[in-house]
Amino acid sequence: MKHFLIISGGSIEDEAVTEYLWQETGGRKEKGRDAGIADCLKERGIKVIAADFGLEFCGRNHILPDIAVGDFDSISKETLSRFREKEGITWYRLNPEKDDTDTEFAIRKALEAGAERITVFGGTGSRLDHVLGNIELLGIGVEAGVPIELVDAHNRIRMIKTGITLKKEKQFGKYVSLIPYTDRVEHLFLTGFKYPLADACLRGFCSLGISNEIVENEAKIRFDGGILLVIESGD
Repeated sequence: MKHFLIISGGSIEDEAVTEYLWQETGGRKEKGRDAGIADCLKERGIKVIAADFGLEFCGRNHILPDIAVGDFDSISKETLSRFREKEGITWYRLNPEKDDTDTEFAIRKALEAGAERITVFGGTGSRLDHVLGNIELLGIGVEAGVPIELVDAHNRIRMIKTGITLKKEKQFGKYVSLIPYTDRVEHLFLTGFKYPLADACLRGFCSLGISNEIVENEAKIRFDGGILLVIESGD
């Protein structure tokens, strides 16, 4: 599966990225505890897109991105100069006055390059407008049939229009919350959860789907009609 990692300009914890990617791509026992994210990316063939300030993360972690996008006015001149001297990066310098964000541009470039899975780090933080905007962008993956996940140290957010199975041994955090993205999600069945549901309807302006927990080896989410946000969270 062609996997793209997008490093955006929001809050990001370097160790959280490292741990998450090693866990999701098969562990790092053979590399030892000192193995970093660059080792994981190289070994697993994961492509990297740095969205503007994301270049700072790449610099700290000795990562050479495949693509860099943005107007690059939020990163240091030293970082920009260092990467400009390197070969192998495709650059897209964007006008700061544009209709899409750097993250949206990066997602669409990943899809153009044949991405079959996209993970976005740095898509959350103190700017709530950007957080909500980036959650909105998960719909690009729904339309394209390509799973996109928005991940930080405490949450993994996905948008789905078909059912999924969550394995307890691979769950992110402790809680699973379901929020209807459309007006309603019909015929919802939850099995393997602390709070199961059978043929329920999730509607907007309601918190019914918040803070469920996986209690069996597998938990299944099935529904017919609508779009769900699936948010896995730690404490």
